[in-house]
Parts: sequence; structure tokens; C-alpha cells
Amino acid sequence: MNLRRLLSIVVKELRQLRRDRLTFAMIVGIPTMQLLLFGYAINLDIRNLEAAVLDQAQSVHSREIVAALAQTHVMNFRYRLDEPQQLDALLRAGKISAGLVIPPDFERRMIVRDRVPMQIVVDGSDQVTQQAARQLAALPLAGVLDPGGTSNPNQTVGNVEIVNFYNPERLAPVNTVPGLIGVILTMTMVLFTAMAIVRERERGNLEFLIATPVSPGELTIGKVLPFVGIGLIQTTVVLLLGTLIFHVPIRGTLLDVYVIALVFIIASLSLGVFISTLAQTQFQSMQLAFFTFLPQILLSGFMFPYAGMPWPAQWLAEIFPMTHFVRLIRGVMLRGAGVAELWPELAALGVFTVIVLSIAIARTRKRLD
Repeated sequence: MNLRRLLSIVVKELRQLRRDRLTFAMIVGIPTMQLLLFGYAINLDIRNLEAAVLDQAQSVHSREIVAALAQTHVMNFRYRLDEPQQLDALLRAGKISAGLVIPPDFERRMIVRDRVPMQIVVDGSDQVTQQAARQLAALPLAGVLDPGGTSNPNQTVGNVEIVNFYNPERLAPVNTVPGLIGVILTMTMVLFTAMAIVRERERGNLEFLIATPVSPGELTIGKVLPFVGIGLIQTTVVLLLGTLIFHVPIRGTLLDVYVIALVFIIASLSLGVFISTLAQTQFQSMQLAFFTFLPQILLSGFMFPYAGMPWPAQWLAEIFPMTHFVRLIRGVMLRGAGVAELWPELAALGVFTVIVLSIAIARTRKRLD
């Protein structure tokens, strides 16, 4: 082995890497992003969950209980309710994750001890919320956790009854399968679209398209449309397997599920088209696609509690389409909500699609340079 020739090859590769600015940016960007996400944005401590309080007792002690629970910052009691129906509506629409219910005979229950004096009603479609309820139940004012546990889905812990809506058995697949639809569609739609368009440039097919009257918009949309059908097929496969194997319920209408999936597929494809305008090779498009996967999966609330993230991470999460899709699909499949009740999340996906696809079309040029 000639060390001089070996050194020449090493120098050549380093120079090539320096010219490939995108790859060089990925070398620095990926570990930086992972460090910031896991060290700063990802926080397993549950804080500021959107919650409501239904205090039907309106006594001194009941207000003290509400104030003490609010001081823990585990729940943010944004809503003060008057009727139980209001609590059901807020949970169904996904506006709150939990609710504290204090009955009218709260004082008598505290004295007689024949019934639990209050309840924490939680959105059981999110396991993070269940953990938060158990944290509150472990506080001195809420009793001490039963070391032996209980098999009752509506578990009574000390002085608090924890009532799990939508997932009374606390099954993990019920929580994860709907979100997995978003993960799978994100990985496949973004990657397939980004690589498909860049492939036209690498193989020289763009030369033939230049000689045609096809506009940049027609070229972009024409490349995207076939993948819409592929995305719907993937959605169907996950739904079938989730229902047959894991018994995941679909409490909302199947039409709403597919409407949400369709809008999310188009949003993901728009992101893939945008990536294709930045990349020069298929390898670069793959790098950029994976660069978008990690923050979407980690910040969307699929794996880690959204409420535990600092506000800059939450602001960033609101930009990504998967954050809104996770809220939509869990709302329809697990809580039985309709699209009309979740329209802000659907509108956010629509705005993302219009903005990103417009930028991508504007950047698309029928040129070889």
C-alpha cells in the first residue's frame, strides 16, 4: 500500500465533501438537531396539560383543592365549567386532556368517606394524560397510591377516582396505532416524492419534458397525484391490521378518517416536492427527507408529551403536518369526534399544503442548470 496514493484519495474525498454543501451541512446538522431535541425539547415531565374544572360544590375546601392542583402546573385549568355535558364536549373536541370533577356533596363525602369525593376524568386515548392523572393522585391531598394496584379501569386511588375515557383498558396499541398511520405516511410520502422528482433530473428525463408544453405546476402536481393513491392504500392496510390484530376502535366515521388521511397525504407530498427543489441527487433528497422525519416524530406528541415541551419546541411542532394529523386521527378514531369539531387542525394542514406547494412550484424550473 502506497501511503502517498492513499493520502491523495483521502484529500480528493474531503474536497468533494466540501463542494457538496448539503452533505456537509447534514454532518453538522443531524447531531446538532438530535442534541437539541433530546436535550432541550424532549421533556418527559408532564406540565401544563389543557384541563377543565367542574366544581359543583363551590365550597372553601373545593376551591382549595383546585388551587393546590393548579399550583403543581401539571394541569392548566383553562376552562371553568358549569355542567358535565360541557366537559364531555371539550374532551371529545380535543380542547382539553383532563377534567377535575367535584360533586355538589363534596363536603359530606370528605366527612363520611363512603364515596370518593372527586374525580379526574382523562382522555385515555393519550397515555401521557393517564400518567399525569396518576401523578396528581399521588399527591398528599389526593391520597396515596395503592401499592398493589387495581384491575378496575376506572381506578380509585385514595380520595380520587381516575376515569379513563375512550381507552378504559389502557391498551398501548389503542394509543399508538392511529399515530403510526402518520409516521408511515410521513416516511413514505415525503421520501418517495422527493426521490421521484430528482430521479427525472438524474436520468435525463427532464430534457424531454423541456420540449413539451407542460408547465411547472402541471409537472409538479402530475408527479404527486399517483402517490395519493399509494398513501390511501397504506392507510387502509394500517387500519385493517390495527382493527383485526390489535382491536383498535374506529369510533368516528370512516369517511372522516379518509378525509383526514387524504389532506395529510397531500401535505406530506407537498413537503416532498419542496425537498426535491433543494436536492440535486437522489442521495441528497433522501438525506433531507430523513432530516425532516426526526423532528416530526419527536415533536408531534406521538412519542413524547407535547405539553412537556418548552414553547419554542411547541411553536416548531405546530409547523409540521404530523402534529396536526396525530390530533385529528386520534380525535376521530378514538374519541368519535367529527371533522367539523376538529376543523382548526384540518385548516392548519391545508395552509401548510398551500404555502409549501406554492413555494415548490415557484422553485420548479424546466431547466437543466
